[in-house]
Amino acid sequence: MRSSDDLGSPSTPFRSFGLSMFRARREQVHSMEGTHESGNQDVGSFQKHVTERFHELSVVSADGLLSVEWIKKLLDAFMSCQEEFRVILLKNKDQVLKSPLDSMISEFFERSVKALDICNAIRDGIEKLRLWHKQLEIVQSALHSPQRMVGEGNFRRARKALADLALAMLDEKESGSVLSQRNRSFGRHNTNRGRSQHPPGHSRSLSWSVSRSWSAAKQLQSMAGNLVAPRANEAVATTGLAVLVFTMNSVLLIVLWALVAAIPCQDRGLNIHFQIPRNFSWAVPILQLYEKIMEESKKRERRSSNGLLKEIYQFERCTRHLTDLVDVAQFPLTEEQKTEIEQGVQELAMVCEIFKNSLDPLERQVREVFRKIMSCRTEGLEILGNANNPQ
Repeated sequence: MRSSDDLGSPSTPFRSFGLSMFRARREQVHSMEGTHESGNQDVGSFQKHVTERFHELSVVSADGLLSVEWIKKLLDAFMSCQEEFRVILLKNKDQVLKSPLDSMISEFFERSVKALDICNAIRDGIEKLRLWHKQLEIVQSALHSPQRMVGEGNFRRARKALADLALAMLDEKESGSVLSQRNRSFGRHNTNRGRSQHPPGHSRSLSWSVSRSWSAAKQLQSMAGNLVAPRANEAVATTGLAVLVFTMNSVLLIVLWALVAAIPCQDRGLNIHFQIPRNFSWAVPILQLYEKIMEESKKRERRSSNGLLKEIYQFERCTRHLTDLVDVAQFPLTEEQKTEIEQGVQELAMVCEIFKNSLDPLERQVREVFRKIMSCRTEGLEILGNANNPQ
């Protein structure tokens, strides 16, 4: 299996937004959807399904966009589309084995391998959020003490936890952190014996080992490379299945792009090319979704964020506010200071509760996405392999 390390050194960080992700190609495939619907009704149904699911995601309010609940809906939509895609391929095995569809599907499975690695990186990002949450709980414990007076010792403890949290939340570009050196694997636990089999600075995944030079941005760039809509004659020759594969490639890329935008992971970035002809019905909601996320990323208060997830924004805002209050506090506290700190602790409690209730379900869903991608890829490669190696 080919390693993502071949992609090179880490790319430009998430803060710089250069190339547009979606560039419409109006001159190509003017009647694509009409072509494939007449050739394969399943493909037409799939196109409609993708359009509906992403329309629901694109019309979300500004407050709901990039929240944990919205991300869960995004992953649900992906898994639903992935399952329908898998079923259609299985119904059309004979076509799958013919050129040019066989090479298109092989390229899709290559992108799926990169998707597995991004899922592992997202899982590490969720673990990072857990570590931040634990530090914030220490602050909450220090400043919220109904049984006794909150004194200078409590404030020193809170300052220490906030300082440790600030250090942990630095947008580090080196991958040699504690998280990246830990062994990660969806679906199984690693042992000390397993660790000795991999060089330091690698993280074990079910797709491959992630090295210090691994880059989420470069993974996305590689997945977007050469992703173009099929020509009209290719759509006709494959009874629309070429369009099916292109659509699923596009869905895979936009979903992973949104995950990388939302959740901390190694070398995040948005600088990728992704071309979607606007005549596809699902192109409209996906373009709307892309534009909304880009608008969010360009807000002044979000440019230096560790992730665009709404809960991360609440977390960072609460942390900054509490840090300011604790740093200027002098004893004895004035009544105004007491009131401000009480309000800050209440806000802190709400943020801690959100993280406590949301991270485990989110991680389970990312694990399920990983398994769905891996299962579809394994099943598809078996079909292609059996054709190339007849008994």
